[in-house]
Amino acid sequence: MDGAAASIEAKLAELSARLDALATEHEAVAAERDEYRKLYLQAMELCRKLELGIIGAKRERLSPGDAQLTMSLLGTLLGDAGGGTAASPEPPPAPPTDVAAHRRAKPTGRKPLPDKLPRVDVEVLPPEVQQKGTDAFVRIGEDVTETVERRPASLVVVRTHKPKFVPKGRTRTAETVVLQAAPPELPIDRALAGPGLLADTIVRRWQDHLPLHRLERIYGREGLDLARSTICGWHEALADLVKPLVEAMWVDARGAPYLCTDATGVLVQARQRCRRGHFWVVIAPERHVLFAYTARHDAAAVDGVLGDYQGYLVADAHAVFDHLYKRGTLIEVACWAHARRYWWKALDTDPERARKALAFIGGLFRVERTCAAAPPEDRVRARRAESKPIVDGFFAWCEQEAGRALDETPTAKAIGYALNQRVALQRFLDDGRLPMHNNGSERALRREAIGRKNWLFVGSDDAGEVNAAFVSLLASCQLHEIEPWAYLRDLFCLLPSWPHRRVLELAPSQWKKTIEDQDTQQRLDANIFRRATLGLLDDHRPNR
Repeated sequence: MDGAAASIEAKLAELSARLDALATEHEAVAAERDEYRKLYLQAMELCRKLELGIIGAKRERLSPGDAQLTMSLLGTLLGDAGGGTAASPEPPPAPPTDVAAHRRAKPTGRKPLPDKLPRVDVEVLPPEVQQKGTDAFVRIGEDVTETVERRPASLVVVRTHKPKFVPKGRTRTAETVVLQAAPPELPIDRALAGPGLLADTIVRRWQDHLPLHRLERIYGREGLDLARSTICGWHEALADLVKPLVEAMWVDARGAPYLCTDATGVLVQARQRCRRGHFWVVIAPERHVLFAYTARHDAAAVDGVLGDYQGYLVADAHAVFDHLYKRGTLIEVACWAHARRYWWKALDTDPERARKALAFIGGLFRVERTCAAAPPEDRVRARRAESKPIVDGFFAWCEQEAGRALDETPTAKAIGYALNQRVALQRFLDDGRLPMHNNGSERALRREAIGRKNWLFVGSDDAGEVNAAFVSLLASCQLHEIEPWAYLRDLFCLLPSWPHRRVLELAPSQWKKTIEDQDTQQRLDANIFRRATLGLLDDHRPNR
């Protein structure tokens, strides 16, 4: 018996050792499997980035079928995220739609031509009427068709004559006073260009994104030889002229309840190789769209751009803003579009989790669309009633999945971003004025991104600041639906003699009111260069 017991004990010890070895081996294999899975997911993410670089960016939009599937998951996910302990509200219902009994054809035909285009009426008569005259016929009606033509833009030289006068009947001596009018005021003293041409160079360069060498060729075809150095000199002088206005717009923007901001890089020409600068956009909603240039992208640059602003800041989660949040001068509002982008990147490597996350976030955007036109008070009520349950469910689900996702994978990064930004992502729930995303800033930065593809780099830090000044005016014109060339032309006519204390009246945000003022109209009507652009001057020399 003792021998049998000893044999059994030895066998048990051997089996226990083998079991421990298998457990150790299993742990090693599982760890190796997880490591290979992580490498595989990272390789898929790298392939996605390479495809993005070769093919280009794709729209972050689900197909209609996928979108319907993700939205159908939302109700289930809201219950499952909390472990089924409480039933959460269903996602907000879609607005009612009237479905026709049959498919209706889309309207066809041309759009009517804009009323603001001038009309020229031409009458075409049949040959018989031309021969016998209209008195031989009775006119019973007419058909009218409209055709768009183009009158070529043209340059005009404004010759300013300043006659000299002395009193009659007096002998002219060295002390005789000669009377002569002062020269008309120009935006740039003694410059070759008037306000209209200067405005044209600005619009073509920074609204239409034409590089300087193309501007040289365009003006050369129109009969004016302009060196790019001359155009650059004009723009530097004009930047000094508009600087007080742009600074006043910055001061006014810092009084807004919240600001939206983002940044993008730009190459700056240097002797050996181009270095990197940065364009910032700052949007004061319904007021201004402002751009700034900085040589660096750091905390000092942020301090220079935002100045003494205190309030809500809608931005990405970049560390350059952290010192302002810690100081308490700014309150961070995170962007749900950024959070969504992380999950969009995880869609290829972890489609199941990514679709669930996109379903949550899609529900939030769906609520926003239904109350986009509502006043802030109604919007915050809708958010608390409909968006808050979705937000709570999303973060509960993220906490559940945080321990299951492999480190350094797109899914882990998406969960980490959401949980790290949890407080800032929920701020929009408590204030109906705040947006839930920063897409407006990204759209505004496309101006610089499109320009960068054309002019490739800026010549210096000073050139970056000139760029930012005029892009601020052009982007603000777009915000307030103002035609940029006419605005800049009139701005250059008014600025030299405009009272400094009233300079903000010339900002695009106040332009429609300012241009209707009688004093403004008198100043503009008296400007001979503006009258020349309107065709109100005779094209011949006046009588002596």
